[in-house]
Amino acid sequence: MTIVLSSNYRYRMSRSTGKLILRLSRTIPVAVADIPTFLCPGLLRVPHLPLSTNYSIQPRHTQRRFLQTSDHAAAVEPEGQFRSRAHAHLPQQCPGCGALSQTAVADQAGYYNIRRRSVREYVGGAVAKGEEDREEAIVRAALANAGPAVGDLELGVLQKNPKPKKVVGVPTCDRCHFLKSHNRGVSIAHPSIRSIQDTIFESPYKYNHAYHVIDAADFPMSLVPALHKLLHLTPQRSLNRRSKTGRFYHGQKTEVSFVIQRADLLAHKKEQVDHMMPYLREVLRDALGRTGKDVRLGNVRCVSAKQGWWTKELKEEIWKRGGGGWLVGKVNVGKSQLLHNVFPKGRSGQVDSKTHTPDIKPLSLDSTNMDQAELVAELEAESREASKEVEAGEDSEWAELESLDTSLLLPPAPVETNFPEMPLVSSLPGTTASPIRLPFGNGKGELIDLPGLSRGDLELYVLPEHRASLVMRNRVHPEQEVIKPGQSLLLGGGLIRITPTTPDLVFLSYSFTAMSSHVTETETKAIPTQLQTRESSIENISIPGTGEKIASAGIFHLKWDVTKERSGPLTARSAANIRPDKLPYQVFSTDILVEGVGWVELAAQVRKRRVESESRQIQEVGESCASDSEDTQKVEEINPAWPSVEVFTPGGKSIGARRPMNAWIQMENKPGKRDMKGRPRRSMKGMKKLEKQRSRSVW
Repeated sequence: MTIVLSSNYRYRMSRSTGKLILRLSRTIPVAVADIPTFLCPGLLRVPHLPLSTNYSIQPRHTQRRFLQTSDHAAAVEPEGQFRSRAHAHLPQQCPGCGALSQTAVADQAGYYNIRRRSVREYVGGAVAKGEEDREEAIVRAALANAGPAVGDLELGVLQKNPKPKKVVGVPTCDRCHFLKSHNRGVSIAHPSIRSIQDTIFESPYKYNHAYHVIDAADFPMSLVPALHKLLHLTPQRSLNRRSKTGRFYHGQKTEVSFVIQRADLLAHKKEQVDHMMPYLREVLRDALGRTGKDVRLGNVRCVSAKQGWWTKELKEEIWKRGGGGWLVGKVNVGKSQLLHNVFPKGRSGQVDSKTHTPDIKPLSLDSTNMDQAELVAELEAESREASKEVEAGEDSEWAELESLDTSLLLPPAPVETNFPEMPLVSSLPGTTASPIRLPFGNGKGELIDLPGLSRGDLELYVLPEHRASLVMRNRVHPEQEVIKPGQSLLLGGGLIRITPTTPDLVFLSYSFTAMSSHVTETETKAIPTQLQTRESSIENISIPGTGEKIASAGIFHLKWDVTKERSGPLTARSAANIRPDKLPYQVFSTDILVEGVGWVELAAQVRKRRVESESRQIQEVGESCASDSEDTQKVEEINPAWPSVEVFTPGGKSIGARRPMNAWIQMENKPGKRDMKGRPRRSMKGMKKLEKQRSRSVW
């Protein structure tokens, strides 16, 4: 009799047998590997079966493991070892201010706190890179000794899926870190024009070009007078067509260009600034004095790094010119910010080569003529030699850094990269401590940001919390203020006072500064407030004791006639179209410049009868004093019709004057959006012919 077992019964029997075997395998010292898996498929679901010689079941022990961070490891590391390692991997020069790296004086530029997080990450990344180089050297040595067995195998082929590495930027010094993160810092000692000259003389290039950066806020007060003579630059070309195009000094040819930076402070649009170029050239010609009387001034550019006006053209000019490009100017004129926009990034000229991946062949020890022990011993010896070479390279770099000649004003050139670290941009005067060299174009040239020259000491009389407000960062929309007889204009609550000296005349003022302006009575309020002998409701930003140092900065005359610009529809061609000389009055104006702050536009209207009577009196006085030629010349230069004002500042400095820009009129005449989107004027082409045809048809 044959017994037939169902499939369900066989499944239940095999399952029970598997459970029994699993139970026995935990108590009996039988290796799991000795039991075939086809007999008991349940063994495949067991994660781990330990081998044990004890028959009793061992109690389970739990174990906790903690991950230690790099901070803890860095804290355990000895201080001297970590400091020496950090010194070997610190950048040679701070990328923010250009100062040489140092760890000795904490309150000086270039100081690095090696316990700062960014510095530790940078130093750790450099050490990790050194270890990777050491490992790569070991692998390369092993591949070289393997001979033809590995064929054309390269190191990059072994890394099929490399992990993305975290890019750690070059850290800045503590001074730049606090300036960028906390907006606090101390200015450095400003260099002299002689040190700038010696720095340019150390240029390794035969052809150099100096970009004289001028601030548009107080243009042209930030101009360095006679710069071409002080720096031995090529003189400006005169109007004579036979004038020389260049001149060499000490085997170098250095030319100059004037770059008016922050042009967005002058007008709303780029087209408006372009229309102001003739005015800017004439003002620059007046500032150059006798040397700028007959020069061409074709090398003047007006740019805005903030808005990107004409920066692309300047960048292409720098790229085509090559050689040494030097950014020269006073502090806070925008040199570092301009460098961000005009430096030709990503133009190293590197050719992209197609990587070839050879076929990987398996490497077996049988194909070599050496035993495994000999191979391991040789690899260990080569690893020791490679590690010694890497350490020797690090020691040589540190020795080179220690042997750096600090007597040179121009630091050594850094390694050229496509996108280097840019200098720090800050409103603190004197942020750049040392020249910052940025090469480009595979040695084609480099752009060098020089420290700024001194720009006056007006900020020293301002409270520290208000010094940042002196710099005009955005375009100012001033209000028209009326200065009546017996009144004065106060800027900054009394830091600067503008008092009219012409009696019985009304002045209009427009303050293009970041400081607050206030009109008040002169004798009883304005003078005591500036001398700090009277408590006022307006905030005074000057430090205590400034009132004792207040002095007159001079008397400035409103000697430019702006009657046509300020008469409105009376002189407009589309309206009355009256000639300005036919009007019974004249309007005079001038711009009072405050160094590093901005300007104040002044205007006054004078009747012509008064001008004629005063001119007669001056002529009589001139005839009586004809014996003194110098006094006669002074009387002839000053027109009695010119209104005048007197400016009082701390120390009687930081004040200038220029011909008026009429910036308030230009800002008021800005076309609105409604007018800009309006329908264009109808074309009048053929209208005259059409009118003739109509007239003929009538007859």
